[in-house]
Amino acid sequence: MAKQTYTIDATNRPLGRLAVEVAIILRGKNNPAFALNKEADVFVNVKNVGKISLSGKKMKQKTYVHHTGYPGGLRKATMEEVVAKKGLAEVFRKAVWGMLPANKLRSKVIKRLIIE
Repeated sequence: MAKQTYTIDATNRPLGRLAVEVAIILRGKNNPAFALNKEADVFVNVKNVGKISLSGKKMKQKTYVHHTGYPGGLRKATMEEVVAKKGLAEVFRKAVWGMLPANKLRSKVIKRLIIE
């Protein structure tokens, strides 16, 4: 099977709806030969991620949480802080990451997402 490359323009597209579309393509669910345990042979190239539309008060209210594994190691950051530090591309990558199944394939599949 040949590798396929999808190119998606993110200009004025809602963050969540675009992330859903990309996650479905990355998993290969749009392919008739879809199998849960197989990695789809596709790449998704997303352009103009800086022009994604965000609605409401997400920039101030949405928080990203992770724990370092050490006592007192809970780390929180608002979307505004993440965008200031790493840009909207990181927010988009986190959205797609959260929509992929939490299994051994997730880290392999997310590497096929190319953000420009």
